[in-house]
Amino acid sequence: MKALRLHGPLDLRLESVSEPRAPLRSEALIRVDAVGICGSDLHMVQDGRIGDTEIASPAILGHEFMGTIIACGDGARDGENRPLSVGQRVAVDPACPCWRCEWCEHGHPNLCPNHRFFGVYPEDGAMRERMIVPARNCFPMPDSISDGAGTLLETLGVALHAVDLGHLRTADSVAVIGCGPVGLLIVQLALRSGGLPVYAFDPLPWRLEKARDLGAVVFSPDADPRTAIQQATGGRGVDVVFEAAWANETVQLAADIVRIGGSVVLVGIPGDDRLMLQHSTARRKGLTLSLVRRMKHTYPRAIRLATARHVDLDGLISHCVTLEAAGDAFARNLRYEPGIHKIVIAIGRDQP
Repeated sequence: MKALRLHGPLDLRLESVSEPRAPLRSEALIRVDAVGICGSDLHMVQDGRIGDTEIASPAILGHEFMGTIIACGDGARDGENRPLSVGQRVAVDPACPCWRCEWCEHGHPNLCPNHRFFGVYPEDGAMRERMIVPARNCFPMPDSISDGAGTLLETLGVALHAVDLGHLRTADSVAVIGCGPVGLLIVQLALRSGGLPVYAFDPLPWRLEKARDLGAVVFSPDADPRTAIQQATGGRGVDVVFEAAWANETVQLAADIVRIGGSVVLVGIPGDDRLMLQHSTARRKGLTLSLVRRMKHTYPRAIRLATARHVDLDGLISHCVTLEAAGDAFARNLRYEPGIHKIVIAIGRDQP
């Protein structure tokens, strides 16, 4: 079967790989139908690593994915303990915690030190035609959710976890720094949670236009966010800031525009794996800092939100390409070509 493998920085190759084995007990074999390109995938392609995890041998990327079950092992039950069956369309949680350590037992499987994660070295991901996944990682999708939107359920899960950490109250003022897909989903969730107003910042005009269309208050791409928030809030600052960008300077920006005693939620992953923050700013304001580590059991909520159309997932998909064209799609995404939001790779049935 075909798979897209990363051999090193900027070295993606479409190759033939072995077919997966038959599923064992509590496993499922799926046909991968669609995979989203995530910011962390871009990190790995550009730098050959994510954070301090380096790719030491050819690896298959892809952790935002959905597919169709083509075989089940004995006792295969989904993430809500329901029997799985052949033919079901499922979104797949890419995180595989141990479920036995202290942190898993305390309800924090996203912090499990013994976990595996599809698409992060050394665990191969979903940019291939078929793969084995744990049954409990599968969440059946209704027909009303498209294949492309199904890939964004993972992104929506991260956004849900971020908003949970922000402890938003009705009519809290919010700022979102970075309007990539996760930032745009945080905008939608903050508005749904009663954020008033929700400001959005990004240097790319098409991202700001999308944020405005979703209901955020935006400024010119070259406006200084500090001045804009100072003027908009009478110098007070906003209650909660979500930093969903890559750049180190945006962490300091978040601390500068949040109010005294406010909360900053850090979602973005800096390319150099460093967090830059002036200590006196955070200390004198008495800020609460939260760092987002993926998500924990958010798929059921994400599916309910998508099914009820309380969030727009399909509207974030700007491009859909085949697996053969995925290498070029990565290059275009890394260049930040105008109009790119979420690129989905269609592998199974919904070929563009």
